[in-house]
Amino acid sequence: MMQPVVDIHVHMQPWEMLKPEVLAAFRGTQPEFDRLQELVRNPAKFVALMDHEGITRAGIVNYVSPEVMGFTREVNDWAARYCGAFPDRLIPFGSVDPWEDGDVGAEMDRLIEHLRFPALKLHPPHQLFYPNQYRTGLKALETIYNKAQQAGVVVMIHTGTSVFPGARNLYADPIYVDDVAVDFPRLRIIIAHGGRPLWMDTALFLVRRHPNVYLDISSIPPQNLLKYFPRLEDLADKALWGSDWPGPMVPGMRANLDRFCQLPLSEEAKRRILYENASKLFPL
Repeated sequence: MMQPVVDIHVHMQPWEMLKPEVLAAFRGTQPEFDRLQELVRNPAKFVALMDHEGITRAGIVNYVSPEVMGFTREVNDWAARYCGAFPDRLIPFGSVDPWEDGDVGAEMDRLIEHLRFPALKLHPPHQLFYPNQYRTGLKALETIYNKAQQAGVVVMIHTGTSVFPGARNLYADPIYVDDVAVDFPRLRIIIAHGGRPLWMDTALFLVRRHPNVYLDISSIPPQNLLKYFPRLEDLADKALWGSDWPGPMVPGMRANLDRFCQLPLSEEAKRRILYENASKLFPL
């Protein structure tokens, strides 16, 4: 792989925060768990792995989920430190819990103005809300979207099922993102995982309908992408490459990349998906 590659969805996270049952789920799906812990502790080792696997830049996805995963708002400071060591290689994703006590607006200002995050991650099945729940009273969520829109911060929203203990998959349907795109038309939104495995058609509809909605194709076996998204070539301007590594059952950043490159897509489409679209959303 000679061309540059942005893996927009990698989970380097402070695993010491994880609840024991969640940590056990990670251990059960990653045979090299001890080596992974070294990468989590040392961004230089992770960047060395990126070099070895042909990854130019990586989105380091973190989010606040004290009830389901164990991540508190301190995850934001961790992500800032981790990515700050290699700002030209690592793209930090922060997060705010709309249910958290305290001033959500002030925390958003801190993430944007002090930590200078270019992106946020919202995980409805792990944070336990519908993406459009500001319409039925969760006003903190409206604050999050408004401030992100005003600052030009990209918002990634998890869609699709989760198998972690305590996750609530009724929140995972991407259709609720439609309201967000309508109500915040200048907010750039990434639909993570394309609604896999139940709501792929809904995700594609949203990407085609809304100019500022993008498709993250991570956590889908690359060899199956064209089965789920047969029109991926036509949507190459709106799709972003991601691995979701080291998530459950994900073999590796390079392993997934190699499988993607074998798909019968044009070289132009591959270049846009693997690098150009993410580079436009997250310029150096």
